[in-house]
Amino acid sequence: MRIYRPIPILGPILLLIASSLQAQDTATTQAMSLEEIWKVAEINNRQLKLSDLNLQQSNLEVLEAKDRLLPELAVGGDIKLNTKFLIYDNGLFSSPQDIPVKGYGYGAGYNLSFNIFNGGKDRRYVKMKQMEETRRQYEVDLQKHSVKYNVAIVYFDLYKFLQFHDFLAAEIAAEEKQLSMIESLQKNGIVLKSDVLRTTVKLSQLKLSLSDIEKKIDITKQRLNILMGRNNEQALSIDYRSGFETNTATDSGYAAYIDIALNQSPEYKMVNSDIKLNELNIKQIKATLLPNASFYSNYNYTYPQISFYPYSNDLWGFGQTGIKVQFSIDNLYKSKHSIARAQAVTDRARETANIKKDEISLRVKEAYLQQQQALESVETAEKNIVQTTETVRVIRHSYLNQESLLTDLLDAENALLEAKFSLTTAQINVKLSHIRLLAIVGIL
Repeated sequence: MRIYRPIPILGPILLLIASSLQAQDTATTQAMSLEEIWKVAEINNRQLKLSDLNLQQSNLEVLEAKDRLLPELAVGGDIKLNTKFLIYDNGLFSSPQDIPVKGYGYGAGYNLSFNIFNGGKDRRYVKMKQMEETRRQYEVDLQKHSVKYNVAIVYFDLYKFLQFHDFLAAEIAAEEKQLSMIESLQKNGIVLKSDVLRTTVKLSQLKLSLSDIEKKIDITKQRLNILMGRNNEQALSIDYRSGFETNTATDSGYAAYIDIALNQSPEYKMVNSDIKLNELNIKQIKATLLPNASFYSNYNYTYPQISFYPYSNDLWGFGQTGIKVQFSIDNLYKSKHSIARAQAVTDRARETANIKKDEISLRVKEAYLQQQQALESVETAEKNIVQTTETVRVIRHSYLNQESLLTDLLDAENALLEAKFSLTTAQINVKLSHIRLLAIVGIL
């Protein structure tokens, strides 16, 4: 009887299925760049959606303010039951004269009112609402810069952790080979058993660090998905192996960035907008000292006619058209404190603008210097990599020749790994400091 062995056949099939699934997973989780993540966040970020809703509310408030410029027109009618129409010719306690009127009545008509002059309050109110809308737009711009900067922080955290993961994985693979070599040397009596133990301890520590990095990667991916407005557990991949340029253009200089900030920064625009809004508010209060003039017109049909003598049980029509002028005398003394309060608010807004200007200048200076420091750190880290790599090569060679201790080799390898970590961190700091600088000046 022939025995079939399906295992050798199933092996290649399973490998083909696994590779196909891996290819599908790679296709569905295509690596995203920072710019692509920014675009997704600008559309789906919940904070930005909330800011857009606030801006839409301001747009509607402007339209509502413009509606106040339109004339007021009302039409109406009524139907009623009339009592007896009694006229007391000789006083309340005398016998009244009963004027015959219908037991019911009705009326219909219109009432039109149009403001001619009120000190410009209505049109100024529209300008104030438009200015509030502009300020909301500055808030939206500021929120976008903040979200993009926060996205960049999380993105480069993920970039850093993925780089660290590769460094640790490569170090573990190299350490496992080195452990096998040391075990062989120990069996031949060349090195001591303690060398095997030290290498094993280091390998365990590396694996523990790798496990910690993997957890941080999962958390960072979830945080980045939240900022993009996506499902927390949605697959996410970034291209971290190709590296990025750290030669950030810094020839603009600190003064140039200050000029840009004072013209483009949403924060500075917001405080200047507050000054203009408060100045308009002062004019709005002062307008209450001026008279109001309005055009009005009304016409009504009424049945029966019991408003004027002689009375009649017939349908009658009556209307009026004219101009009404009104002047509020009490505002002459009531508005003094209101104007003084509005002036105080405006003065405070001006001081706030000066404080914000100093604050932005300081933040620009700080971010600019951080960028310079980060560039210097990259140069130092690159030199350190070269030195520590050569140190590891020399000590490993001397260890194999029994001229140095294993602890020296392990320390040198740890120093090289730390140097790789430092270089990656320095490169990321260059990018983040530049992005922070762009966010502060308002051109991110």
